[in-house]
Amino acid sequence: MSLWHSYRILSTRTRLLIGGSVMAYAGFGIFASDLMESYFGLTPTDQDRQRLKEAMPKIHTIDREK
Repeated sequence: MSLWHSYRILSTRTRLLIGGSVMAYAGFGIFASDLMESYFGLTPTDQDRQRLKEAMPKIHTIDREK
């Protein structure tokens, strides 16, 4: 029996609880990661942002001649 089949056998309420729990866990992770960055001093500085901007590839367009 596959994992998808086992999931589909569960009652609707159980599937809603599982889905809601996964979304709550993800939301907490997004919220907590910002707090942990500031707590451990890992927030990017202006110098870091500038280096990242310089590292991004630049796209140049060339007009075709007809």
